[in-house]
Amino acid sequence: MQASTVSLVFAVVVLLWFALRLWLAQRQIRHVARHRDEVPAPFATTVSAAAHRRAADYTIARARLGMLGMALGTAVLVGWTLLGGLDLLNATLRDALQPRLGDMAYQLALLAAFTLVSALLELPLEAYGTFVLEQRFGFNRVTPALFVADLLRSALLALVIGLPLAALVLWIMGAAGPGWWIWAWLAWVGFHLMLLVVYPTLIAPLFNRFEPLQDAPLAARVAALMQRCGFAAKGLFVMDGSRRSAHANAYFTGLGASKRVVFFDTLLARLTPGEVEAVLAHELGHFKRRHVLVRMIAIFAFSLAALAVLGWLARQSGFYAGLGVAPNLAAPNDALALLLFGLALPPFAFLLAPLGAMLSRRHEFEADAYACEQADGRDLAGALLKLHEDNASTLTPDPLYVRFYYSHPPAIERLAALAALAPGSRQDARAS
Repeated sequence: MQASTVSLVFAVVVLLWFALRLWLAQRQIRHVARHRDEVPAPFATTVSAAAHRRAADYTIARARLGMLGMALGTAVLVGWTLLGGLDLLNATLRDALQPRLGDMAYQLALLAAFTLVSALLELPLEAYGTFVLEQRFGFNRVTPALFVADLLRSALLALVIGLPLAALVLWIMGAAGPGWWIWAWLAWVGFHLMLLVVYPTLIAPLFNRFEPLQDAPLAARVAALMQRCGFAAKGLFVMDGSRRSAHANAYFTGLGASKRVVFFDTLLARLTPGEVEAVLAHELGHFKRRHVLVRMIAIFAFSLAALAVLGWLARQSGFYAGLGVAPNLAAPNDALALLLFGLALPPFAFLLAPLGAMLSRRHEFEADAYACEQADGRDLAGALLKLHEDNASTLTPDPLYVRFYYSHPPAIERLAALAALAPGSRQDARAS
Protein backbone atom coordinates (compact mmCIF):
# COMPACT_ATOMS: atom_id res chain seq x y z
CA MET A 1 0.00 0.00 0.00
CA GLN A 2 1.66 3.18 -1.22
CA ALA A 3 1.36 6.18 1.09
CA SER A 4 0.97 8.59 -1.84
CA THR A 5 -1.94 6.55 -3.21
CA VAL A 6 -3.62 6.47 0.19
CA SER A 7 -3.23 10.25 0.53
CA LEU A 8 -4.67 10.89 -2.93
CA VAL A 9 -7.64 8.54 -2.49
CA PHE A 10 -8.40 9.96 0.95
CA ALA A 11 -8.20 13.57 -0.27
CA VAL A 12 -10.53 12.87 -3.20
CA VAL A 13 -13.07 11.00 -1.06
CA VAL A 14 -13.08 13.74 1.60
CA LEU A 15 -13.60 16.40 -1.07
CA LEU A 16 -16.48 14.48 -2.65
CA TRP A 17 -17.96 13.76 0.78
CA PHE A 18 -17.93 17.44 1.67
CA ALA A 19 -19.26 18.54 -1.74
CA LEU A 20 -22.12 16.02 -1.68
CA ARG A 21 -23.24 16.97 1.82
CA LEU A 22 -22.99 20.68 0.99
CA TRP A 23 -25.06 20.18 -2.18
CA LEU A 24 -27.72 18.24 -0.28
CA ALA A 25 -27.92 20.93 2.39
CA GLN A 26 -28.28 23.64 -0.24
CA ARG A 27 -31.04 21.66 -1.94
CA GLN A 28 -32.85 21.38 1.38
CA ILE A 29 -32.57 25.11 2.05
CA ARG A 30 -33.78 26.08 -1.42
CA HIS A 31 -36.67 23.61 -1.39
CA VAL A 32 -37.90 24.62 2.06
CA ALA A 33 -37.54 28.35 1.29
CA ARG A 34 -39.46 27.94 -1.98
CA HIS A 35 -42.43 26.42 -0.14
CA ARG A 36 -42.20 28.61 2.97
CA ASP A 37 -45.28 30.70 2.32
CA GLU A 38 -47.70 28.02 1.23
CA VAL A 39 -49.03 25.32 3.54
CA PRO A 40 -49.32 22.00 1.65
CA ALA A 41 -52.93 21.25 0.71
CA PRO A 42 -53.33 18.20 3.01
CA PHE A 43 -52.47 20.44 6.00
CA ALA A 44 -54.36 23.56 4.98
CA THR A 45 -56.99 23.13 7.69
CA THR A 46 -54.74 21.80 10.46
CA VAL A 47 -51.48 23.80 10.24
CA SER A 48 -51.45 27.59 10.37
CA ALA A 49 -49.42 29.65 7.93
CA ALA A 50 -47.45 31.12 10.85
CA ALA A 51 -46.52 27.66 12.17
CA HIS A 52 -45.52 26.54 8.67
CA ARG A 53 -43.27 29.57 8.18
CA ARG A 54 -41.72 29.07 11.63
CA ALA A 55 -40.90 25.44 10.80
CA ALA A 56 -39.36 26.51 7.49
CA ASP A 57 -37.23 29.17 9.16
CA TYR A 58 -36.07 26.74 11.85
CA THR A 59 -35.17 24.08 9.29
CA ILE A 60 -33.23 26.58 7.17
CA ALA A 61 -31.38 27.96 10.20
CA ARG A 62 -30.39 24.46 11.31
CA ALA A 63 -29.27 23.56 7.79
CA ARG A 64 -27.09 26.67 7.58
CA LEU A 65 -25.52 25.90 10.93
CA GLY A 66 -25.00 22.35 9.70
CA MET A 67 -23.19 23.65 6.63
CA LEU A 68 -20.84 25.63 8.84
CA GLY A 69 -20.31 22.51 10.92
CA MET A 70 -19.51 20.53 7.77
CA ALA A 71 -16.89 23.06 6.69
CA LEU A 72 -15.25 23.22 10.11
CA GLY A 73 -15.44 19.45 10.56
CA THR A 74 -13.82 18.82 7.19
CA ALA A 75 -11.07 21.33 7.96
CA VAL A 76 -10.44 19.66 11.33
CA LEU A 77 -10.37 16.22 9.67
CA VAL A 78 -7.76 17.35 7.15
CA GLY A 79 -5.85 19.09 9.95
CA TRP A 80 -5.69 15.93 12.04
CA THR A 81 -4.60 13.78 9.09
CA LEU A 82 -2.96 15.21 5.98
CA LEU A 83 -1.72 18.35 7.72
CA GLY A 84 -0.06 16.40 10.55
CA GLY A 85 -2.09 17.36 13.63
CA LEU A 86 -2.41 13.81 14.94
CA ASP A 87 1.25 13.12 14.16
CA LEU A 88 2.28 16.13 16.27
CA LEU A 89 0.04 15.12 19.16
CA ASN A 90 1.29 11.55 19.01
CA ALA A 91 4.96 12.49 18.92
CA THR A 92 4.55 14.92 21.83
CA LEU A 93 2.80 12.42 24.10
CA ARG A 94 4.94 9.46 23.04
CA ASP A 95 8.20 11.24 23.81
CA ALA A 96 6.89 12.61 27.11
CA LEU A 97 5.08 9.56 28.48
CA GLN A 98 6.06 6.29 26.84
CA PRO A 99 9.64 6.03 28.22
CA ARG A 100 8.50 6.73 31.80
CA LEU A 101 4.97 5.34 32.07
CA GLY A 102 4.96 2.61 29.46
CA ASP A 103 3.02 1.77 26.33
CA MET A 104 -0.49 1.51 27.78
CA ALA A 105 -0.37 4.84 29.62
CA TYR A 106 0.95 6.61 26.52
CA GLN A 107 -1.76 5.12 24.28
CA LEU A 108 -4.58 5.91 26.71
CA ALA A 109 -3.24 9.46 27.05
CA LEU A 110 -3.24 9.79 23.25
CA LEU A 111 -6.88 8.69 23.02
CA ALA A 112 -7.90 10.96 25.89
CA ALA A 113 -6.03 13.99 24.54
CA PHE A 114 -7.47 13.53 21.06
CA THR A 115 -11.00 13.26 22.50
CA LEU A 116 -10.52 16.37 24.63
CA VAL A 117 -9.12 18.49 21.79
CA SER A 118 -11.88 17.33 19.44
CA ALA A 119 -14.55 18.20 22.02
CA LEU A 120 -13.07 21.67 22.55
CA LEU A 121 -13.05 22.29 18.80
CA GLU A 122 -16.73 21.31 18.57
CA LEU A 123 -17.78 23.28 21.65
CA PRO A 124 -18.33 26.73 20.05
CA LEU A 125 -20.79 25.40 17.48
CA GLU A 126 -22.56 23.32 20.11
CA ALA A 127 -22.93 26.35 22.35
CA TYR A 128 -24.14 28.49 19.44
CA GLY A 129 -26.71 25.89 18.47
CA THR A 130 -28.02 25.74 22.03
CA PHE A 131 -27.91 29.35 23.19
CA VAL A 132 -28.49 31.16 19.90
CA LEU A 133 -30.34 29.00 17.38
CA GLU A 134 -32.53 26.97 19.76
CA GLN A 135 -33.04 30.05 21.90
CA ARG A 136 -34.20 32.11 18.93
CA PHE A 137 -36.97 29.63 18.16
CA GLY A 138 -38.03 29.20 21.77
CA PHE A 139 -36.76 25.64 22.29
CA ASN A 140 -33.79 26.11 24.59
CA ARG A 141 -34.23 25.86 28.34
CA VAL A 142 -30.62 24.97 29.17
CA THR A 143 -28.88 27.45 31.44
CA PRO A 144 -25.13 28.09 31.11
CA ALA A 145 -24.63 26.35 34.46
CA LEU A 146 -26.54 23.26 33.30
CA PHE A 147 -24.65 23.29 30.00
CA VAL A 148 -21.31 23.22 31.84
CA ALA A 149 -22.57 20.61 34.30
CA ASP A 150 -23.62 18.35 31.41
CA LEU A 151 -20.17 18.71 29.86
CA LEU A 152 -18.47 17.78 33.13
CA ARG A 153 -20.76 14.80 33.69
CA SER A 154 -20.13 13.59 30.13
CA ALA A 155 -16.38 13.93 30.63
CA LEU A 156 -16.55 11.98 33.88
CA LEU A 157 -18.55 9.20 32.21
CA ALA A 158 -15.99 9.05 29.42
CA LEU A 159 -13.24 8.58 31.99
CA VAL A 160 -15.11 6.01 34.08
CA ILE A 161 -16.55 3.99 31.17
CA GLY A 162 -14.54 4.90 28.08
CA LEU A 163 -11.01 4.53 29.41
CA PRO A 164 -11.46 0.97 30.77
CA LEU A 165 -13.04 -0.12 27.47
CA ALA A 166 -10.21 1.52 25.54
CA ALA A 167 -7.64 -0.18 27.75
CA LEU A 168 -9.30 -3.55 27.15
CA VAL A 169 -9.34 -3.07 23.36
CA LEU A 170 -5.72 -1.90 23.33
CA TRP A 171 -4.69 -4.90 25.41
CA ILE A 172 -6.52 -7.24 23.01
CA MET A 173 -4.86 -5.58 20.01
CA GLY A 174 -1.46 -6.14 21.53
CA ALA A 175 -1.99 -9.64 22.89
CA ALA A 176 -4.34 -11.50 20.53
CA GLY A 177 -2.28 -11.51 17.33
CA PRO A 178 -3.60 -10.86 13.80
CA GLY A 179 -7.10 -12.00 14.74
CA TRP A 180 -7.39 -9.40 17.51
CA TRP A 181 -10.34 -7.73 15.77
CA ILE A 182 -12.63 -10.72 16.45
CA TRP A 183 -11.95 -10.58 20.18
CA ALA A 184 -12.22 -6.79 20.21
CA TRP A 185 -15.60 -7.06 18.50
CA LEU A 186 -16.82 -9.55 21.10
CA ALA A 187 -15.69 -7.21 23.86
CA TRP A 188 -17.46 -4.27 22.19
CA VAL A 189 -20.70 -6.24 21.77
CA GLY A 190 -20.58 -7.30 25.42
CA PHE A 191 -19.96 -3.71 26.50
CA HIS A 192 -22.80 -2.44 24.31
CA LEU A 193 -25.27 -4.95 25.75
CA MET A 194 -24.15 -4.20 29.30
CA LEU A 195 -24.63 -0.48 28.67
CA LEU A 196 -28.21 -1.09 27.52
CA VAL A 197 -28.90 -2.82 30.83
CA VAL A 198 -27.33 -0.24 33.15
CA TYR A 199 -28.18 2.95 31.22
CA PRO A 200 -31.76 3.41 32.55
CA THR A 201 -30.85 3.14 36.22
CA LEU A 202 -27.24 4.30 36.46
CA ILE A 203 -26.47 6.71 33.61
CA ALA A 204 -29.68 8.45 32.49
CA PRO A 205 -30.49 9.67 36.05
CA LEU A 206 -27.20 11.59 36.06
CA PHE A 207 -28.65 13.96 33.45
CA ASN A 208 -32.41 13.93 34.06
CA ARG A 209 -34.94 13.30 36.79
CA PHE A 210 -37.29 10.33 36.31
CA GLU A 211 -40.49 10.03 38.31
CA PRO A 212 -43.20 7.34 38.14
CA LEU A 213 -46.20 8.31 36.03
CA GLN A 214 -48.69 9.83 38.48
CA ASP A 215 -51.69 10.14 36.15
CA ALA A 216 -53.65 7.06 37.29
CA PRO A 217 -56.15 6.91 34.38
CA LEU A 218 -53.37 7.33 31.83
CA ALA A 219 -51.20 4.76 33.63
CA ALA A 220 -54.09 2.28 33.55
CA ARG A 221 -54.64 2.95 29.86
CA VAL A 222 -50.95 2.45 29.11
CA ALA A 223 -50.82 -0.72 31.22
CA ALA A 224 -53.82 -2.14 29.33
CA LEU A 225 -52.14 -1.36 26.00
CA MET A 226 -48.93 -3.06 27.07
CA GLN A 227 -50.81 -6.09 28.36
CA ARG A 228 -52.67 -6.68 25.10
CA CYS A 229 -49.42 -6.15 23.21
CA GLY A 230 -47.67 -8.72 25.39
CA PHE A 231 -45.01 -6.25 26.50
CA ALA A 232 -43.51 -6.06 29.99
CA ALA A 233 -41.59 -3.10 31.34
CA LYS A 234 -40.11 -2.32 34.72
CA GLY A 235 -42.02 0.93 35.04
CA LEU A 236 -43.64 3.98 33.47
CA PHE A 237 -41.61 7.14 34.03
CA VAL A 238 -41.88 10.84 33.26
CA MET A 239 -38.62 12.62 32.40
CA ASP A 240 -38.05 16.32 32.99
CA GLY A 241 -37.30 17.01 29.32
CA SER A 242 -38.60 20.57 29.77
CA ARG A 243 -35.51 21.25 31.88
CA ARG A 244 -33.44 21.38 28.70
CA SER A 245 -35.77 21.78 25.74
CA ALA A 246 -39.34 22.41 24.62
CA HIS A 247 -39.09 19.45 22.22
CA ALA A 248 -41.27 16.45 23.11
CA ASN A 249 -40.68 12.72 22.85
CA ALA A 250 -41.33 9.28 24.29
CA TYR A 251 -39.09 6.23 24.17
CA PHE A 252 -38.23 2.80 25.50
CA THR A 253 -34.89 2.22 27.10
CA GLY A 254 -33.06 -0.72 28.59
CA LEU A 255 -32.76 -4.39 27.75
CA GLY A 256 -34.53 -7.44 29.10
CA ALA A 257 -35.90 -6.94 32.60
CA SER A 258 -34.51 -3.38 32.75
CA LYS A 259 -36.81 -2.02 30.01
CA ARG A 260 -38.56 1.23 30.88
CA VAL A 261 -41.19 3.39 29.22
CA VAL A 262 -40.21 7.06 29.39
CA PHE A 263 -42.41 10.03 28.55
CA PHE A 264 -41.09 13.57 28.26
CA ASP A 265 -43.13 15.88 30.51
CA THR A 266 -43.51 18.14 27.47
CA LEU A 267 -45.21 15.29 25.61
CA LEU A 268 -47.75 14.62 28.36
CA ALA A 269 -48.53 18.32 28.61
CA ARG A 270 -49.37 18.54 24.90
CA LEU A 271 -51.14 15.30 23.94
CA THR A 272 -54.49 13.81 24.91
CA PRO A 273 -54.55 10.40 26.65
CA GLY A 274 -55.62 8.75 23.38
CA GLU A 275 -52.74 10.38 21.54
CA VAL A 276 -50.26 9.30 24.21
CA GLU A 277 -51.57 5.74 23.90
CA ALA A 278 -51.19 5.85 20.11
CA VAL A 279 -47.61 7.16 20.33
CA LEU A 280 -46.74 4.42 22.80
CA ALA A 281 -48.38 1.82 20.53
CA HIS A 282 -46.11 3.03 17.75
CA GLU A 283 -43.04 2.57 19.95
CA LEU A 284 -44.27 -0.88 20.94
CA GLY A 285 -44.57 -1.66 17.25
CA HIS A 286 -40.81 -1.33 16.90
CA PHE A 287 -40.36 -4.10 19.44
CA LYS A 288 -43.16 -6.33 18.19
CA ARG A 289 -41.93 -6.09 14.58
CA ARG A 290 -38.36 -6.79 15.80
CA HIS A 291 -37.03 -3.49 14.47
CA VAL A 292 -34.85 -2.99 17.53
CA LEU A 293 -33.30 -6.43 17.06
CA VAL A 294 -32.76 -5.86 13.32
CA ARG A 295 -31.05 -2.53 13.93
CA MET A 296 -28.87 -4.00 16.66
CA ILE A 297 -27.80 -6.87 14.40
CA ALA A 298 -27.05 -4.42 11.59
CA ILE A 299 -24.89 -2.31 13.91
CA PHE A 300 -23.03 -5.35 15.16
CA ALA A 301 -22.49 -6.67 11.62
CA PHE A 302 -21.18 -3.32 10.39
CA SER A 303 -18.84 -3.00 13.37
CA LEU A 304 -17.48 -6.51 12.74
CA ALA A 305 -16.79 -5.68 9.08
CA ALA A 306 -15.18 -2.37 10.05
CA LEU A 307 -12.92 -4.02 12.63
CA ALA A 308 -11.91 -6.66 10.09
CA VAL A 309 -10.84 -3.90 7.69
CA LEU A 310 -8.99 -2.15 10.51
CA GLY A 311 -7.27 -5.42 11.39
CA TRP A 312 -5.74 -5.42 7.90
CA LEU A 313 -5.03 -1.69 7.67
CA ALA A 314 -3.28 -1.60 11.05
CA ARG A 315 -0.50 -3.78 9.58
CA GLN A 316 0.07 -1.50 6.57
CA SER A 317 2.68 1.23 7.01
CA GLY A 318 1.14 3.12 4.08
CA PHE A 319 -2.10 3.46 6.04
CA TYR A 320 -0.35 5.60 8.64
CA ALA A 321 1.97 7.54 6.36
CA GLY A 322 -0.78 8.15 3.80
CA LEU A 323 -2.92 9.78 6.48
CA GLY A 324 -0.18 12.06 7.71
CA VAL A 325 1.24 10.04 10.63
CA ALA A 326 4.68 8.50 10.97
CA PRO A 327 4.23 5.01 12.52
CA ASN A 328 5.88 4.43 15.87
CA LEU A 329 9.08 2.42 15.76
CA ALA A 330 9.62 1.94 19.49
CA ALA A 331 6.01 1.98 20.69
CA PRO A 332 2.75 0.31 19.66
CA ASN A 333 0.63 1.84 16.90
CA ASP A 334 -2.68 0.48 18.15
CA ALA A 335 -4.13 3.75 19.46
CA LEU A 336 -2.97 5.50 16.31
CA ALA A 337 -4.71 2.90 14.17
CA LEU A 338 -7.97 3.31 16.09
CA LEU A 339 -7.87 7.09 15.78
CA LEU A 340 -6.94 7.16 12.10
CA PHE A 341 -9.61 4.63 11.24
CA GLY A 342 -12.22 6.56 13.21
CA LEU A 343 -11.26 9.72 11.34
CA ALA A 344 -11.21 8.13 7.89
CA LEU A 345 -14.32 5.96 8.14
CA PRO A 346 -17.15 8.58 7.90
CA PRO A 347 -16.27 9.85 4.39
CA PHE A 348 -16.05 6.30 3.03
CA ALA A 349 -19.20 5.06 4.81
CA PHE A 350 -21.37 8.04 3.91
CA LEU A 351 -22.90 6.42 0.84
CA LEU A 352 -24.33 3.74 3.10
CA ALA A 353 -26.40 6.38 4.90
CA PRO A 354 -29.35 6.23 2.46
CA LEU A 355 -29.67 2.48 3.02
CA GLY A 356 -29.89 2.91 6.78
CA ALA A 357 -32.32 5.81 6.42
CA MET A 358 -34.50 3.81 4.01
CA LEU A 359 -34.66 0.86 6.42
CA SER A 360 -35.54 3.18 9.30
CA ARG A 361 -38.35 4.88 7.35
CA ARG A 362 -39.76 1.48 6.41
CA HIS A 363 -39.73 0.52 10.07
CA GLU A 364 -41.61 3.70 10.96
CA PHE A 365 -44.39 2.85 8.51
CA GLU A 366 -44.60 -0.66 9.96
CA ALA A 367 -44.73 0.67 13.53
CA ASP A 368 -47.50 3.08 12.49
CA ALA A 369 -49.46 0.16 11.05
CA TYR A 370 -49.04 -1.77 14.30
CA ALA A 371 -50.21 1.29 16.27
CA CYS A 372 -53.38 1.38 14.17
CA GLU A 373 -54.05 -2.23 15.15
CA GLN A 374 -53.65 -1.54 18.87
CA ALA A 375 -54.94 2.04 19.19
CA ASP A 376 -56.76 4.65 17.13
CA GLY A 377 -54.85 5.68 14.03
CA ARG A 378 -56.58 9.06 14.10
CA ASP A 379 -55.08 9.71 17.52
CA LEU A 380 -51.64 8.88 16.16
CA ALA A 381 -52.19 11.25 13.23
CA GLY A 382 -53.26 13.99 15.64
CA ALA A 383 -50.21 13.40 17.82
CA LEU A 384 -47.89 13.54 14.84
CA LEU A 385 -49.38 16.85 13.71
CA LYS A 386 -48.93 18.35 17.17
CA LEU A 387 -45.37 17.07 17.47
CA HIS A 388 -44.44 18.34 14.02
CA GLU A 389 -45.75 21.78 14.94
CA ASP A 390 -44.21 21.81 18.43
CA ASN A 391 -40.82 20.63 17.13
CA ALA A 392 -41.01 23.00 14.12
CA SER A 393 -40.46 20.13 11.68
CA THR A 394 -40.84 21.25 8.09
CA LEU A 395 -43.70 19.80 6.06
CA THR A 396 -41.84 20.39 2.78
CA PRO A 397 -38.36 18.79 2.92
CA ASP A 398 -36.35 18.21 -0.26
CA PRO A 399 -37.09 14.66 -1.49
CA LEU A 400 -33.45 13.79 -2.15
CA TYR A 401 -32.38 15.17 1.20
CA VAL A 402 -35.03 12.95 2.79
CA ARG A 403 -33.62 9.87 1.06
CA PHE A 404 -30.15 10.53 2.48
CA TYR A 405 -30.92 11.73 5.98
CA TYR A 406 -34.48 11.22 7.20
CA SER A 407 -34.88 8.32 9.60
CA HIS A 408 -38.63 9.08 9.72
CA PRO A 409 -40.90 9.53 6.69
CA PRO A 410 -41.93 13.11 5.90
CA ALA A 411 -45.20 14.07 7.58
CA ILE A 412 -47.15 14.20 4.32
CA GLU A 413 -46.22 10.60 3.46
CA ARG A 414 -46.74 9.31 6.97
CA LEU A 415 -50.13 10.93 7.47
CA ALA A 416 -51.32 9.74 4.06
CA ALA A 417 -50.45 6.18 5.07
CA LEU A 418 -52.22 6.64 8.40
CA ALA A 419 -55.33 7.97 6.65
CA ALA A 420 -55.52 4.71 4.72
CA LEU A 421 -54.98 2.65 7.87
CA ALA A 422 -57.15 4.58 10.32
CA PRO A 423 -60.48 3.02 9.25
CA GLY A 424 -59.04 -0.32 10.39
CA SER A 425 -57.91 1.01 13.74
CA ARG A 426 -58.73 -0.82 16.93
CA GLN A 427 -61.24 1.79 18.06
CA ASP A 428 -63.21 1.57 14.80
CA ALA A 429 -63.09 -2.20 14.90
CA ARG A 430 -64.70 -2.17 18.34
CA ALA A 431 -67.42 0.23 17.19
CA SER A 432 -68.41 -1.83 14.16
